[in-house]
Amino acid sequence: MKALGRAVPWVYLALMLLFIFLPVLVLIQFSFQGGLAPVPPFDGPSLKWWAKVLANRKITDGLTNSLLVGLGSAFMATVLGFLAAYAMARQKRRLAGFYQFLLMAPITVSYLIIGMGLQITFNYLGISKSLWAIGIGHVVINLPLTFAILYAQLGEHQANIERAAYDLGAKDWQVILLVTVPMLWPGLLAAFFIAATLSWDEFVIAFLLSRFDVTLPVVIWSMLKSGLSPELNATGTLVFIISILAVGLVEFLLWRSRRSNV
Repeated sequence: MKALGRAVPWVYLALMLLFIFLPVLVLIQFSFQGGLAPVPPFDGPSLKWWAKVLANRKITDGLTNSLLVGLGSAFMATVLGFLAAYAMARQKRRLAGFYQFLLMAPITVSYLIIGMGLQITFNYLGISKSLWAIGIGHVVINLPLTFAILYAQLGEHQANIERAAYDLGAKDWQVILLVTVPMLWPGLLAAFFIAATLSWDEFVIAFLLSRFDVTLPVVIWSMLKSGLSPELNATGTLVFIISILAVGLVEFLLWRSRRSNV
């Protein structure tokens, strides 16, 4: 009975993972379909659809645009999130809780509402739809997340080291760049890669704020209008692989950070 009791949680975990990843596994399997129809029975394996994806200029341009927007917006969101977290952690203000609420509030708002608001604002300011507009939108939605991650990392231990640096004559910018940032590098990288992953997968804002240069999720949506295909499955699998690699890297960095703090 004891052995059975110990096995139950693992069985539950296996079933839960199967429930979560079964659609993705089916998508990956049929990206190697040899025939035209991405439906059973499986006809493969074949790499011809992957070759077609890599030769498709529309897909590769979308991939490049997604990487540019994702990396650029993640960098800006991380920098701004760090500055906000540092100010909130080191400058104790009477309305700190209210400011923190304002910084975190966009997380509770639908991407559709944020995208519509940005579209109206950009039209009013005369800013045309472009990759720059998408990047600004992704900074808006990712800034609260990077702030939350980095604010949680700024503890009293770092504050004591910063005080010691001030006592030794360091200036504000030296303390931030030479003391605080090196101590927080795992959290900074984790915040950066999480923001980049969310930007990489985001569709609604990218769709509303783009015109000619579009990101990969918008390309996938345009392909979906003509129906499912093995080429589309291969494109979706590529997106999934890149997302999983980014999340895995984040988890590794956080594990290294926790291990170094023990």
